[in-house]
Amino acid sequence: MKDVAAAAQVSVGTVSNVLNRPDRVAAGTVERVRRAIDELGFVRNDAARQLRAGRSRSLGLIVHDLANPFFAAIARSAEARAAQEGLSLLVAGSDGDAEREARYLSLFAEQRASGVLVAPIGGEEAIIEHLEHSGIPAVLVDRDAETDTLSSVAVDDIEGGRLAVAHLIAQGRGRIAFAGGPDAVHQVRDRHLGAQAAVAASGATLERLPSPTLTVEDGRRIGEDLLARPAAQRPDGVFAANDLVALGLIQSLVMSGSVRMPQDVALVGYDDIDFAPAAVVPLTSVRQPAADIGASAVELLLGGEPRHVRFVPELVLRASA
Repeated sequence: MKDVAAAAQVSVGTVSNVLNRPDRVAAGTVERVRRAIDELGFVRNDAARQLRAGRSRSLGLIVHDLANPFFAAIARSAEARAAQEGLSLLVAGSDGDAEREARYLSLFAEQRASGVLVAPIGGEEAIIEHLEHSGIPAVLVDRDAETDTLSSVAVDDIEGGRLAVAHLIAQGRGRIAFAGGPDAVHQVRDRHLGAQAAVAASGATLERLPSPTLTVEDGRRIGEDLLARPAAQRPDGVFAANDLVALGLIQSLVMSGSVRMPQDVALVGYDDIDFAPAAVVPLTSVRQPAADIGASAVELLLGGEPRHVRFVPELVLRASA
């Protein structure tokens, strides 16, 4: 900074103001200082600035799966909203591993992040414990908070599950399957609860098809397992816990040539990712407003007092069901 000040013929304090509060400096001086910065190749020491300020100008975001377009859409929206406040967003994927999630929470604390957005693996207790010691505010993403200690932004997944299966029942489907991961994932548990609620008063049956990783590969495997059954023993309606599983099911069932969709098997996914309408059979899906979730999470983080935001899901009808 001393070199920049000498080259621009200003004080070190003026250089600091140009870097941090340019509105306080005359336009001609700002231009002169910035020209000196460019000529000298000056890069400020952000780590030192963080030590002085006690916080960085960054937020952390931890999601389950960076390969899932739903979480990518949340990240894009959160990043755009953070940028409006002069903040950057650091994104990490837990891959469904609670220990990895804990390591990223510790890393963001060490980097003095201004706050953390996290789509948690398990309960809230571990997150609260990690962040209370560092004093970093946090918001739960795609999950309702069960306490008033943390803010949260989520979708009513029980209602989303009910919408999906109620639609299958309305289409005359009586042997319904839910393709979803373990109930330790709260969103999966709630979507399954909604599916059970829809079935309870209908006379339809509900089978559980395990999907441990909630990926396209899981969907393909489930599809192959269904193809190994006699046609009369297959479900005639499937609700997949997310669109990736649903897309894998479409690949296995439709590409086999022996299953017509929706005539033989009707399928509903969840999330309404960008690939849903582009599938070989356009996918009916329960839409989560990913962009609104990402932006709202940042706003809750900046707002201070813990609050809870819950969005209402929407069923988007296409050719698969």
